[in-house]
Amino acid sequence: MAFIRKRGVHYYLVHNVRHKGRVRQIHLAPLGRRPRISNEVIAEVRAKHPFVEIDWESLRESVSHQLVQPMKGNAQFLRDLLATIRNVHLEIADLHLPVLEMVHDRELRGQLTAELKLLRTTLDVKLNQFRRGKLVGLRG
Repeated sequence: MAFIRKRGVHYYLVHNVRHKGRVRQIHLAPLGRRPRISNEVIAEVRAKHPFVEIDWESLRESVSHQLVQPMKGNAQFLRDLLATIRNVHLEIADLHLPVLEMVHDRELRGQLTAELKLLRTTLDVKLNQFRRGKLVGLRG
C-alpha cells in the first residue's frame, strides 16, 4: 500500500515491500513541500513502478487533508509563497518573446502559452476573492 511520508519539509510517495524477510521502503515519487498527486505524478509512478498497485483516490483524499493542516496559522507558508510569486514574476518578466519564437519545439511553446493563460485565470479568481473579502485576515 502506497502512502505519503514527510521527511524534513518535503513529502514523498512511498511503498513498503518485503525483501529477504525485511520491510524495505521504496520511494515512488517526490511530492515537494506541498504534497500534490497530479496526473503527471500518476503517469510517472505507473511508468517506473508498473507492478505497484495504488489507490489513487484514497491518496488524493489523504493529500487534501495534509494540505490544509500546514497552512493553518502558518506564516512561513505565506512567506514561501510570496517568495515564489516574486520569483515567477521576475522569470516571466525576463521572458523575451523573440527568443521564444526561436524555440523549435511548438508543443513546448503551446504548453507555455496554456500555462500562462491558466495562471492569469487563477490570479483573476484569487484577486476576486480578495475583493469580495472572502480571505478575511489576509487583506491589506
